[in-house]
Amino acid sequence: MATILRVLSISSQRGLTLASMPQFLAIQRLFCNNKLLNPISNPLVAKLLQVPNSRIKSALDSEDTSALKSFVDSWESLVISLRSSSPQKAHLVLEWRLEKMLEENVRDHDSFSDLMYLCGKVQNLPLAMRVFTSMEAHGVKPTSSVFNSLISACLSSGNLVTARSLFEIMESSEGYKPNSDTYDAFISAFSSLGNADAMQAWYLAKTAAGFPVDLQTYESLISGFVKARKYDSADKLYEEMMASGVMPNIPILENMLEGLCKWKSFDQVKEFLKFVPDGGWQISSQMAERLVRLYVEVGTVEDMEELLVTVMNANQASEILSRVHCGIIRMYASSDRLDDVEYSVGRLLKQGLSFNCPDDVEKVICCYFRWAAYDRLDLFLEHIKGYHVLTRSTYDLLIAGYQRAGLSEKLDMVMKHTLSAGLS
Repeated sequence: MATILRVLSISSQRGLTLASMPQFLAIQRLFCNNKLLNPISNPLVAKLLQVPNSRIKSALDSEDTSALKSFVDSWESLVISLRSSSPQKAHLVLEWRLEKMLEENVRDHDSFSDLMYLCGKVQNLPLAMRVFTSMEAHGVKPTSSVFNSLISACLSSGNLVTARSLFEIMESSEGYKPNSDTYDAFISAFSSLGNADAMQAWYLAKTAAGFPVDLQTYESLISGFVKARKYDSADKLYEEMMASGVMPNIPILENMLEGLCKWKSFDQVKEFLKFVPDGGWQISSQMAERLVRLYVEVGTVEDMEELLVTVMNANQASEILSRVHCGIIRMYASSDRLDDVEYSVGRLLKQGLSFNCPDDVEKVICCYFRWAAYDRLDLFLEHIKGYHVLTRSTYDLLIAGYQRAGLSEKLDMVMKHTLSAGLS
């Protein structure tokens, strides 16, 4: 317990208050917005959501012990599922876990470390501290892994000062020195903020401590440089990574593409498109979305057609193909090239694909209205009927267009369709 009291003392001396930490809200928001696990289909989640907060712990006590033990690997998804609907219930579940561990005289470090990690997931730093002090009170000495979990809980809660204090305690210790994961926690946190200077300082500290730069470190660094708009630094680090024999993963490729697109380096983007399939990677949904956005902004429709050939030859997933098809249709519609719009829509549908969003459909409809091609618009709507469900905004667009054109029969028909779709 002396260790954690020392942490609190150091933090207090430095004037630790959340209000005095300008980066707190940014860090908190970033950790909150991390990609969450899908809610689990275990009935325990539904049960805990139904009972009042005062009965959460008794509800867990009433569960079959063996069932709870088999559930252990899903505690993270349980806590995150509860947090999205009832943060207080997520905290109560973690409190119950700690109480049970103490009752059962759990002695292994991993259980305490995992629980502190979960406290970080719900940004409950006080409970993470309580887990740590309870562990020490039971005679379980901390390890580097335990400290790393507590540091992660601090960072996810936006408490940079206490995280740094814990690091200093690790440095001065004999039994739980900082390891590679310790440095990576800080690098990742500052990377998420786009604070390139702080991120790079921790990176240099890691290498100075003799730890190698692994894939996770490269991923955080490249992401941080791109967020900070330091594209040259990201490019140099990427080249260093490749020269060292470390192959990129999809997040690194996504970040590199993001940098190239923001740089509007069209030739390098095309080289990138050749490199990805040749290296055995698939273009991700995020990559496809960014590519289409770049091509629409600064490219030509011929460039987009070339992109379509590239992704088709690379046997990309239907979602990726659909995004590129819709980008082409959007560009033709914006240029009022109606014949090309219709050809591209037919090509999309023949491949069993559909529109990604209502906005693309509405751009096509606007093109028809500008051409006053109302009969051809009817055929378009008929063709996409089995592939796309019209939204309220699309019906409103049709109603407004037919009103301006004075086409009362078509207006009445659209109004009837709107009613039958339950959008009146």
